[in-house]
Amino acid sequence: MSDPAALRLFTPLELRGGIPLANRVVMAPMTRARASEPEGIPSPEAAAYYAQRASAGLIVTEATNISLEGKGYSQTPGCHTDEQERAWAEVASAVHGRGGRIVMQLWHVGRLACRETSRGGPVAPSRQTAPASVWVARPDGWTGTVQCDEARALDVADIRRIVGDFRDAAVRAVRAGFDGVELHGANGYLIDQFLRATTNRRTDAYGGGRESRGRFLREVVEAVADAIGEARVGLRVSPRIGYADADDPEMTGTLLRCADWLDEMGIAYLHLAEADASFDDLARPDLEFRKALRDRFTGPIAVAHQYDVARAEEALESGLADLVAFGRPFIANPDLVERMATGTPLASADRSVWYGGGAAGYTDFPVHDA
Repeated sequence: MSDPAALRLFTPLELRGGIPLANRVVMAPMTRARASEPEGIPSPEAAAYYAQRASAGLIVTEATNISLEGKGYSQTPGCHTDEQERAWAEVASAVHGRGGRIVMQLWHVGRLACRETSRGGPVAPSRQTAPASVWVARPDGWTGTVQCDEARALDVADIRRIVGDFRDAAVRAVRAGFDGVELHGANGYLIDQFLRATTNRRTDAYGGGRESRGRFLREVVEAVADAIGEARVGLRVSPRIGYADADDPEMTGTLLRCADWLDEMGIAYLHLAEADASFDDLARPDLEFRKALRDRFTGPIAVAHQYDVARAEEALESGLADLVAFGRPFIANPDLVERMATGTPLASADRSVWYGGGAAGYTDFPVHDA
């Protein structure tokens, strides 16, 4: 690659619905655990952090709680109070001031929570306990992991309330100035739990076959799209990530069925997390699934899993992806797009600064030759 800047990765793209992106680089959502606890207000440094990375074609924020019930990890931000909304407005303004585009990822963790972090305790499609732990920061200064508590099965009234929570958080995000939202339907959290036969054991209208398991997702997407417009709605999914013993052989078929109606609805984009980022191995992409997804979803598709420039270009040239998401490289490289476009070596960040703390390891990484 004699001229990296000439690559497709650095060409413009318009999301379905008209949001223009300067390039096809997506800053992937990354939890950084710097929000106030227990208020869930984004860090005072968050506006600077995201603005420093505004050269990405699209920024997806860290996963953001839609309610106190949906919170699973300490020091993660929310978007369900006026104070949180005001703090997020500063973030959106800072990114737009640098010419960037930003969407807020909205999540409800479902069963991946404990009573310390989730108001009322964890909830799930079915009564169950996730074989996993969550990170907790206590008022006395103790931090560590705590095993998930047993999740209560949601009743229909609960489901309707949570759908409303997704809608209300999306309204707040757009009111704060965000270009849209990305619904977190991946990595074993609540939407993903409804989609999987392994975690959804319901026998009512929200469980059973693929159509029924997709009903919760459909109601969330419809409610959010009705409130802010389908052109402002993205969705992240992860068919191959069976976190906490949730691997489901039916998952790809379920997502392909959902892709049919997602395409008809006209949402802005789909974001495909191809493998578990907690592992360092480069899992081969499921090309058959990618092809089938492209046949069903005609809007932009983003892919994510430890891409470098060469692999990103290969994915784009295949025609099976339109955007490529980069996560960890953005931590130590606020100018990641510029470095990749010029072939400049990337800096690295020690894992000890990924989560928690203040500006150190967050906003203090220099740009190249600065």
